[in-house]
Amino acid sequence: MTRSLSFRCRVILARADAGMTTAEYAVGTLAACAFAATLLAVVRSGAIRSALSDLITSALSMAS
Repeated sequence: MTRSLSFRCRVILARADAGMTTAEYAVGTLAACAFAATLLAVVRSGAIRSALSDLITSALSMAS
């Protein structure tokens, strides 16, 4: 009986950390969306857009 109880305790503890719960998924999704919005705002800024355009233009001109 004692062995069975200790086995059950180990199984329960193992399942407790088996994966993310719904709340953790929600927080992770919200964080990812906030990061994406911030990144989009940065990339859409004039200075970054110009730098990226110059970088792409220079990379394409080297290839030909």
